Amino acid sequence: MKSDKKKNDRDLFLEAMADVKPLRPEDRAECAPPRPAARVLQQELDDREVLRELLSPADAEEHETGEELLYLRPGYQPVLLRRLRRGHYSIADTIDLHHMDVATAKQVLLDFIERSLRGQRSCVRVVHGKGLRSRTLPKLKLMAGRELRRHPRVIAFASCRPVDGGTGATTVLLSARPVAVP
Repeated sequence: MKSDKKKNDRDLFLEAMADVKPLRPEDRAECAPPRPAARVLQQELDDREVLRELLSPADAEEHETGEELLYLRPGYQPVLLRRLRRGHYSIADTIDLHHMDVATAKQVLLDFIERSLRGQRSCVRVVHGKGLRSRTLPKLKLMAGRELRRHPRVIAFASCRPVDGGTGATTVLLSARPVAVP
């Protein structure tokens, strides 16, 4: 039944086209599709890159003023410090040294680093505050920076991004094995 219908459709088409005369090839107009408008591709890519840089959170930390803590142990690639500053490493643990005196905070910090190393945590955060209520210098912040530089298993540290505490906290990258001190 279906073949009869198809046959009928074909026959109907041929009957309808019986008096149609085909065009000669030279009388045909070849229609090429319109060309797309020219685009300045490199400018578009540059504009996108500028927008990406303006909206990236890394810019905010670079423009924060204040006493930033930055350290990279000699012999390591600067890319580690850049990644640390931009928050590329996952924070495994955090300690808050607020409201401690310097001697207590120092011991708590060193114990925290040792616990982190035993727990195989390679990236930790130390919250020491900005020292805004200190009468003179930010004592806890200075002590943290000094002790972290001295510790043989600290590869790098940097003040956190503004969303993570800014210059009132420090992200620390630890080595799984002891680092050779020059």
